[in-house]
Amino acid sequence: MFIVAIETSCDETAAAVVRDGQEVLSNVISSQIEFHKKYGGIVPEVAARKHIEVINPVIKEALERANVGFGDINAVAVTYGPGLVGSLLVGLCAAKAIAWGRKIPLVEVNHLEGHIYANFLNSKSKILSFPFISLLVSGGHTMIILVKGHGEYETLGRTRDDAAGEAFDKVARFLGLGYPGGPVIDKLAKRGNPAAIKFPRPMMDQGYDFSFSGIKTAVVNYVSRLTLHASQVPDLVASFQEAIVETLVEKTIRAAKDRNVQIVTLAGGVSANSSLRSRLQKRGQKEGLEVIIPPFEYCTDNAAMIGCAGYYKFINSSLVISHSSLSLSPVASLRL
Repeated sequence: MFIVAIETSCDETAAAVVRDGQEVLSNVISSQIEFHKKYGGIVPEVAARKHIEVINPVIKEALERANVGFGDINAVAVTYGPGLVGSLLVGLCAAKAIAWGRKIPLVEVNHLEGHIYANFLNSKSKILSFPFISLLVSGGHTMIILVKGHGEYETLGRTRDDAAGEAFDKVARFLGLGYPGGPVIDKLAKRGNPAAIKFPRPMMDQGYDFSFSGIKTAVVNYVSRLTLHASQVPDLVASFQEAIVETLVEKTIRAAKDRNVQIVTLAGGVSANSSLRSRLQKRGQKEGLEVIIPPFEYCTDNAAMIGCAGYYKFINSSLVISHSSLSLSPVASLRL
């Protein structure tokens, strides 16, 4: 079964062709980072216009790389939220056009759900059985989710303020390190001492919820008390990153043990962070848990994960829209 998938929830225009839910035949991503760097963040108007410019070429390239045509496609999977409404609308319009033109089903996919399903594209995915705990960490979300089955989710904890990725971006902007902040801090932290500064671990012993605005404020207060030299920055960001990573990992492991779950997965853009990947693997091994992490290319926003989630939704539920009733609308704020 061939699914063409489209993802335009934020600033990446992505299309992919996925066969039988796991075989990625193509995964094309057009990034807008260079257009948003000078603003220090994503400008929704700019993002939507850039999606319009490249959506058709990206879909065409995905089909060509997969060596398939529209006539071979069985369904279209598309992200409908959460995200920037203008950006989502571009992907939705393209998906509806394909579904209507080819008289094939349209499968709606929650962007957060897509990130979870990126783990099914891992080489270890054959051992991924339900239930499992998923730590979903991105620029907009930080959540611990108990995945009970296809489409069955229980959110155990979420951030009460800033998401982890948001905290990375804000600290990087404050320090003048550039945008996006996560990759810059991850790279710079490798040269620093993560134990140099003891930043707080908010809510560490309070359930599964998170709070990262306090860590961000602690960095600002620390810098304001001294004259920061360039040589001190690696230690600073390494200590900041350590506080976030330790909090994420310890709460996730605790959730798995409390729920007697043997498999832990990582999802979302921040799952590309090398320290988080390494620490979660080590803690999981220590506790006898199987830790599954998506390949780097499926961590950040991409369409392959949407195609994977769309496939399982298509074969396991009735939440598929007929080509004759394309009423799906973008949703800015959406939960699992």
